[in-house]
Amino acid sequence: MTAVRIPRDRKAKRDNADDVAARVVSDRAEGEAYVASVCFKHGPPRLFGVEIEYLVHDATDPALPLDPGRLARALGAHTPRTLRPDSEHTPLPSGSRLSLEPGCQVEISTAPQDSLRDLATVVTADLAYLTDLLARVGLRMSPDAIDPFREPRRVLPTPRYAAMERRFAKSGTGGVTMMCSTAALQVCLDAGEKARFADRWAAVHALGPVMLALFANSRRHAGRDTGSVSARWLAVMDTEYARTHPGETGADPERAWAARVMDTPLMVLPRDDGEWDAPDGLTFADWIAGRGAAAALAPPTTADLDYHLTTMFTPVRPQGYLEVRYLDAQPQGAWLHPVALLAALLARQSTVDQVAAVCEPVADRWADAARFGLDDAAIAEAAAAVADLGCAELAAVNLPSDTVADIAYTVQRRVRRASRGGQR
Repeated sequence: MTAVRIPRDRKAKRDNADDVAARVVSDRAEGEAYVASVCFKHGPPRLFGVEIEYLVHDATDPALPLDPGRLARALGAHTPRTLRPDSEHTPLPSGSRLSLEPGCQVEISTAPQDSLRDLATVVTADLAYLTDLLARVGLRMSPDAIDPFREPRRVLPTPRYAAMERRFAKSGTGGVTMMCSTAALQVCLDAGEKARFADRWAAVHALGPVMLALFANSRRHAGRDTGSVSARWLAVMDTEYARTHPGETGADPERAWAARVMDTPLMVLPRDDGEWDAPDGLTFADWIAGRGAAAALAPPTTADLDYHLTTMFTPVRPQGYLEVRYLDAQPQGAWLHPVALLAALLARQSTVDQVAAVCEPVADRWADAARFGLDDAAIAEAAAAVADLGCAELAAVNLPSDTVADIAYTVQRRVRRASRGGQR
């Protein structure tokens, strides 16, 4: 067998990463400092990415349960290992990574791109390719952000998802619905310069209810009218408040986030064997201090803390960049509209300041945005102002002129339709 030589610098980086992951978190202050260092990385905003989820249905009878074997046959070498552990799990042709949610919703995650133009090229190509793969076995991706036909049913048998389902079942059906019946559009943006980060963080949060209402796409679920324009977001809110409520805005959001992570209960506890259920109420801070059920556990490491961070489902999740999670998935031809509008609204500091002022009256009205959308007069008024601001800035996001015109027309049409009482 020929020995594989690993370049010395790459091996050193890998060894260092392994050392960091294995390091015990000795006290709360160390944990908070680590969270702040990995979740918030600053610099000029430059890169863009998306993670787009789609529900998968039988093309002829969308009410049929999804057969995971059929899905794996369609995806072939791209099948995630959560479904086929021996899969090659190769990227899609334009580089996007394919993953699966608990109900076997497909998700594509792009690599960071230097421009929205590049991002659009990558996503369009990989979505077309994925559409063709699914069509070969009679499957299609849904244009809706919540399943209009089927009740929620977990398909993936991973220990993480099994533990999540058991945990969320204690508080109702929101958790399993979120896990298995919904699809989101997640926008990934650079955190921006440290000196103005608090403003950017506040603005992207303040935009949440307005953008949620403007692009709501999940009214019908399992054959019935829910009466809400974004039943998907209501399902998210019905899981666990500690891990879903919006982040704190103010002068020092990094410190507030780090403290919150420490005080959030563990959702799951990965083990080499056995179920992954976490002890009730055990926070990461408790684990560090060895309190309660933590007395029977080994001290937590930074790898454990990294995993804990993946269980935060906030509207905006800091991951070194900002992962905006409040948007409903859009039909395939319309995913770029909210992404471009959001990028335009955050492109210049002067616009960020205007966004904060326009959205401030409705900035905390997440539930109303999900229930009533643009039928709510105050939210509709803010949405009209946001649409005007964003459309005026679209020229700055490096998209073809015809694409910019289409996005502006579509966004303004949504606002006009709402003003005539047409959203419902």
